[in-house]
Parts: sequence; C-alpha cells; structure tokens
Amino acid sequence: MIYGITGNTSKDVLWEPLASTLHWMQQEDLAFCLHPRIAEGLASRSLLPADACTHHETETLSEDSDVILSFGGDGTLLHSAREAGTTHTPILGVNIGRLGFLADVETEQIQDAIRAMEQGAYRVEERTLLDVQASGTDVLAPTWALNEFAIERSGQAGLLSIRVEIDGGFLNEYWGDGLIVATPTGSTAYSLSVGGPIIAPGAGVVVLSPVAPHTLTVRPVIVPDTSRLSLRVYSRENPYVVAVDGKGTRVEQGDVVFEVTRAAHTIHLIKLLGQGYFDTLRSKLMWGAGKTR
Repeated sequence: MIYGITGNTSKDVLWEPLASTLHWMQQEDLAFCLHPRIAEGLASRSLLPADACTHHETETLSEDSDVILSFGGDGTLLHSAREAGTTHTPILGVNIGRLGFLADVETEQIQDAIRAMEQGAYRVEERTLLDVQASGTDVLAPTWALNEFAIERSGQAGLLSIRVEIDGGFLNEYWGDGLIVATPTGSTAYSLSVGGPIIAPGAGVVVLSPVAPHTLTVRPVIVPDTSRLSLRVYSRENPYVVAVDGKGTRVEQGDVVFEVTRAAHTIHLIKLLGQGYFDTLRSKLMWGAGKTR
C-alpha cells in the first residue's frame, strides 16, 4: 500500500508528528509519496534529507497513492478531498486541529492506524457531495461541496432575501443573514452552529438551515438528497457572499439563481474498525462528560 502524505503546512504543529511518522514508516519499509508543499517544508526544515524529499515528491498525489493521509483539521481534509477530486482515493484524516469530526484519528494514534490499514482492518465510507451551479455568473469555483453551500450577508447592513424552490415547488422566502444547505457530513459543521440537526452520514438527505432568520418560526428543513433545490437571491443594493465548503466568493448586487443537487461522484473516507460515528460524536461533543457512573 502506498500512502500519500499531505497536510496543512501553515500549522507549525504539523511538522514534528509528521516527521516522526515518516521516519517510522521508513523503518517499517512502508511506501509513501509526498505532496509538493509537504516535501518542500520537510526539506527546508531539514526534517528529511532533500534527496529523499525529491524522490518521494509527486504532483499527482491522489493518482500515485492508495490512501491519502491528511494531517490537519477538518478544513485540511476538505482541501484534501478537493484535490483528490473524482479519483475516489480514500482519505484518512489525522487531527492536529481542535475538534476534528472528519479528521478523527489523533497524531498519537497514527502508527496504530497504519498498522490496522496494513492488516485490512478498516472500512471505506462514501460521503455524498452537493453540486452547485449558478445561472448567469461564474463566481463559483469549486462547484461541489462535501460539507455545505452557504449564502451569507457580506457584512454590510441589510438582510438577504432568498427564495427557495424544491423540485419546482415553492418552499419559503428566507429573510435574514443567510441560508446553509448542508450534507449529512456537514451537519456537524456550520449548520450545527446555527441550530441545524445532527444527521448520520448514511442518511440520504440534505438540510436547509437559516442563518439568523428575521422570522423566529423559520426552522431548519430536511429534504431528500434526490431533490433539486433552486435558490434565488434578492440582494437589493448590497453584495453578498457565497461559500462552498468555506471557500467564499463575493457576489455583487443582482438576482442570481443557484441550483443545488446531489453530485454524481462521492468522497471516500477511511474509518478504522471499532471507530463509529456516534463514538466520534460523544467524544468530540463531550457528551456524558462529568458523568459519575
């Protein structure tokens, strides 16, 4: 098995556990390849010989590896998933961030995780994606999301008006700071912070979560992921921001329609045996913390 190594090179805490992991992998005669940014960072810090970095460096990480090890937080894993694209190369998230719902293997567990993968003691989960297309504009790049698609105020005064149709039928005209369309994977991200529900990854649904709605009776709505969502933004005189997995783009005033559907491809995440979704929830959200029995 060939392990593709990538990570968040802007984090100083990346380099020590990464270098330690690579030295161990060399001792265990495990094959790996390095993202160019990782190779450059290791060489510049003298954490791996320059010739070794050059030897292992590849511009096509997802094509050259059987598994991608993504060192960072959930944001790093989202970036790794985007770089993997449609190759279906499975990704294991190694957490050097703060919370880590997606990157749920801690750095001190990485050697055990690799041993488990070498023994085939893992499973691959398919995670659905959202495909987002905008009419009359090319503001969206990229156009698919693992977590969510969000429309938000740009920070200027004035609320957004967002008309939503589902499969051609009118749902609601949301008036507030914005609207989030999230996958089950993204239900524990931005959507959760505005009061959206937690959705198990295998559920074939998406959730629409309003951001600070003007009408307090407006609540999150769950719909089948086979639905075609049409979101028309009426911004009046102010610009607004659209974000795909947190990658935001400013949109100037004017009516734009965004079509959101389930994407044709999926992202594959590696989960170790005995590592369940609800175990991660309890751990990350500290459910039962302080319990005496």
